[in-house]
Amino acid sequence: MGEGINMTTAEKLVKVLAEKKLTCATAESCTGGGVGYAITSVSGASAVFWGGVISYDNSVKCGSLGVSAVILETKGAVSPECASAMADGVRQRMGTDLAVSITGIAGPGGGSAEKPVGLVWFGVASRSGVRAEKMIFSGDRDAVRSSAIEHALQLLLKEALA
Repeated sequence: MGEGINMTTAEKLVKVLAEKKLTCATAESCTGGGVGYAITSVSGASAVFWGGVISYDNSVKCGSLGVSAVILETKGAVSPECASAMADGVRQRMGTDLAVSITGIAGPGGGSAEKPVGLVWFGVASRSGVRAEKMIFSGDRDAVRSSAIEHALQLLLKEALA
């Protein structure tokens, strides 16, 4: 799991969160806890990282994160609406300042013309609101997951510095 993860970003994130006295949480689907792993690999993370939910199945997205079944039925799990709801849901449930979510298609199967393999939606939630961001990563399953983990760390860092 450690391959491909830029621990430098995780180290910067933990440092900035600690300096600003901010906390964060994660809601992960296709990355399976990789963002939480990267953050908790940094000494001192316990002061700023409160936890995460691995919501690989839609029932967990609904039951543990509060994603509306209507969103999943009409927009799908890999959508800006779902990513936003995941981030907002985990932030509210964990009581953190910031949260990031990841939902995507890591491959090798599962893609379509509208939602290709490599498509990942991220949600970022903070006191100022929730936003979603779309990325399309190339490479195999491991490459897509590693890129998504790194991007999520960068999004949290950017939000912490805002």
